[in-house]
Amino acid sequence: MSQRFAGRARLLSSTAAALALMGGVAHAQATAPGVSPNQTVPSQVEEEGEATEVDEIVVTGIRAAVEASISAKANNTSIVEVVSAEDIGKLPDVSIAESLARLPGVTSQRLDGRSQAISIRGLGPDFTTALLNGRELVTTGDNRGVEFDQFPSELLSSVVVYKTPDAALIGQGLGGTVDLRTIRPLAYGRQAIALNYRYEWNDIGALNSGTTDNGERYSISYIDQFADDTIGVALGYAHMSSPYQSERFNAWGYPTIDIGDDRYGQALVPGGPRTVRPGYAEEIGQLVIGGVKPYVMSSELKRDGYMGVLEWRPNDRFRTVVDAFYSEFENTQVLRGIEFPLQWGDLGRDASGAPILNAAGTPVRPAPTLQPNTTIEDGLIVAGTFNNVKGVVRNDINTRDSNVLALGWNTEFVANEDWTLGLDVNYSKVERNDVVLETLAGTGRNTVGATDTLDFRINEDGVVQFTSRLNYADPNAIFLTSSQGWGQDVIPGGQDGYMNTPSIEDEIKAVRLTARRELHQSPFSSIDFGVNYSEREKSFVNDQFYLRIPSRGSLPVPAEFLLEPTDLGYLGISQVLSYDALGLVNSGFYDLLRNPNADVLSGNWNVVEKVSTAYIKANINHDLAGMPLTGNVGMQFVYTDQSSDGFSARQVSQGVSESIAVSGGAEYLEILPSANFILEVGEDLFARLAVSRTLARPRMDDMRASRNYNFFAGNNNAQARPDLNSPWSGGGGNPELKPYIADVADISIEKYFANRRGYVSLAGFYKHLESYVFNRNQIFDFTGYPTGGVVPVINQGIVGAPDNGNGGYIQGAEFSLSVPLEIVTPALEGFGFFVSASYTDSEVQPDETQAPTTLPGLSETVANATAYYERYGFQARVSARYRSDFLGEVAGFGNGRTLRSVGEETVVDAQIGYEFQSGPAEGLSILAQVNNLTDEPFYTFENGDERRIIDHQSYGRTFLVGLNYRF
Repeated sequence: MSQRFAGRARLLSSTAAALALMGGVAHAQATAPGVSPNQTVPSQVEEEGEATEVDEIVVTGIRAAVEASISAKANNTSIVEVVSAEDIGKLPDVSIAESLARLPGVTSQRLDGRSQAISIRGLGPDFTTALLNGRELVTTGDNRGVEFDQFPSELLSSVVVYKTPDAALIGQGLGGTVDLRTIRPLAYGRQAIALNYRYEWNDIGALNSGTTDNGERYSISYIDQFADDTIGVALGYAHMSSPYQSERFNAWGYPTIDIGDDRYGQALVPGGPRTVRPGYAEEIGQLVIGGVKPYVMSSELKRDGYMGVLEWRPNDRFRTVVDAFYSEFENTQVLRGIEFPLQWGDLGRDASGAPILNAAGTPVRPAPTLQPNTTIEDGLIVAGTFNNVKGVVRNDINTRDSNVLALGWNTEFVANEDWTLGLDVNYSKVERNDVVLETLAGTGRNTVGATDTLDFRINEDGVVQFTSRLNYADPNAIFLTSSQGWGQDVIPGGQDGYMNTPSIEDEIKAVRLTARRELHQSPFSSIDFGVNYSEREKSFVNDQFYLRIPSRGSLPVPAEFLLEPTDLGYLGISQVLSYDALGLVNSGFYDLLRNPNADVLSGNWNVVEKVSTAYIKANINHDLAGMPLTGNVGMQFVYTDQSSDGFSARQVSQGVSESIAVSGGAEYLEILPSANFILEVGEDLFARLAVSRTLARPRMDDMRASRNYNFFAGNNNAQARPDLNSPWSGGGGNPELKPYIADVADISIEKYFANRRGYVSLAGFYKHLESYVFNRNQIFDFTGYPTGGVVPVINQGIVGAPDNGNGGYIQGAEFSLSVPLEIVTPALEGFGFFVSASYTDSEVQPDETQAPTTLPGLSETVANATAYYERYGFQARVSARYRSDFLGEVAGFGNGRTLRSVGEETVVDAQIGYEFQSGPAEGLSILAQVNNLTDEPFYTFENGDERRIIDHQSYGRTFLVGLNYRF
């Protein structure tokens, strides 16, 4: 069975399990901001045209969140999807991103086993804007994509996803806009204290010495009202210490070789004739593994989040709210494994690639060699033996420390029956510091030390498993050293490790003035006006260091840093040497040499955006042929002044570079009209039409002024410009980039039933991308750039840089259905389900000379299925989400951004719980959860061939048990 077919089969089986097991509503869509889903709803019956109030029905938990959210969806003038808390401090999933990934047309990409970034309608994270209480937020990532694991779900009351904008929505995204909302205590209307505790563990255990496989989460929330309900307070604190484990296989790639060659892919004499052995002629052009870098990873994520809201409403005409959010985030990853250079192994070669010869003029040691005993399946060598392999034992550490601060003050004043005025002031800031540490060990430095003979076989998951002859856990045989001699251009004999310590600062300051004018006897009920001014500054500091052992030899690991060996059994390698890598660095064992190369210096940048937005929006309330018509029409005027500072640098010689400070920028005005129409064509039957023009600002690293450049004095002539044969060349960012622009049309039909406790929806959308950013060669003026004293005859050359090109389209359809099964028969009271599916297609061709490109983050098919049961205090739910293949952004060489094909996946989660509804334990609930129930792996592959696995990660299952208490 192919992986693709198997993935679809898993989706079908998981959906069937969902309907059978009755899991819960991760799609719990929205209460209005500040409204609790646990509310008392008066039941009414219609009799002779009058509403008669009967007994109150108290709806809580999952069903309350579903019912309130469906009502909010029906009443919103935009096309939205919303996640709502089931109770105070209790969103339906353990993270915001997990909940969002269950919404129609929304999906997430997993990182280290957890959902972190989301894609909306086929557009990746950089096209999604995040708001907190309606205000644009800073981001902890290198660019604009929001990393949602910074925000504790326990401190949020709801999350609204706007698929269509209106003119008053500031900071709207091209893909969508995600608004994280904290509670409003006066709207909540009563005192509440909620305590939550969860214990969690991973079923594959702690894979690295000195790490843990268990963690905990706890939170407390307090809401109250004072002074005759004119003052409201909401306070919250949430702590998380969560482990993640991963068995990670990584391949360098799959070169094509001819196994009939005398050197099995490498000629004995460089450039000489290739000789095919008898009987091997049919084996020309086979794929073989080039090298591997597998690990086991143990991660612990620690986060402390704080939320506070102070609300004052002395009368019906005045309201002011101050809210604050702060989050401290620490993530520590321990990665231990071994790197095997195989077909692409360069052992015994110098920095230029030439073989290192001994006194007799022969190579000191041959490169890894594939032996004749190979097994080939459909052109891929799936089993064989390499000799002369020199492994590199890796003990690596990745850490991230970041904090997010967001402050806001909003005031609203009703001047009279016609005018309402508003003021909003907000500030948010991120500070992030990373350590990406690599340390190397092996049998000896460069060409010294024992080599291995490795048998290998590729299993059905594309993971290579080995049988080795050496003991890689022996501290008397494996030493701290540069086993392959990498980095000889800076450190003679090679580097013994590498440390990358980038840091990010991101800051937004904004102020907004608003006004509403009520209208009478008009198709428009009111008109909204507003202006918003924001300043955003984001900087990236690129510090990188080589690690060097002072003696430049091979040293044993000091005893005080040795740890128990790490098991790599999933690779067939029993154990590898393990030690405290960060402790070694902090002890001063290594010399740290700053990387002097030009590409590191040009990696520093600073980007500033000053954005002034004015808008006008007319709100519709009209009868059209006897049918209620609501919605809005409006327009935004967005003026942007952007600039960037950085460095342009060139490599003069090995380890020597020169640079110049550079800057640049641009100004532009965009006019963005929008309209949302909702026509109630029948009882609870709505037809929606939305049209708009939207923008998404480019990635911030694309907007950087920094670049690398080259000057070749031997080509310094005045005739170079006409035929582009210039001494100048380079590549980098473009501070003059304009935004992505799209014209968007949405249409949907929504039918609500069972007093808006269920609904069915069918929607379609089309986005015409007028402009798309891509890399292409451009003419650039290098006047003033250093040339090492040579006077240039010409100052123009070609650089490769991001530029605004042509666009294309994205189109898709979405279906969703939410049904409480008691409407089918009273015997099924408490049961319900939600399903959704979306299909998205795109074609983007920024340049007529290039083939159409694939949009990062776009999965053609996304599907979700959730089933639940809730009655008599019992709650149960199971959810499955599926996304097809897509082009994802992953960490590549040096932790840089790399786009890679990501395989389809189906992720299943489940939860069961019970709430005591009377007696001394009233208000107490217990729960158990399991995430990634089927242990779905994450994998990437190359060239459209799912056999050619580049990255394969298995995370195991995460279990949680906990208590919630509210009083």
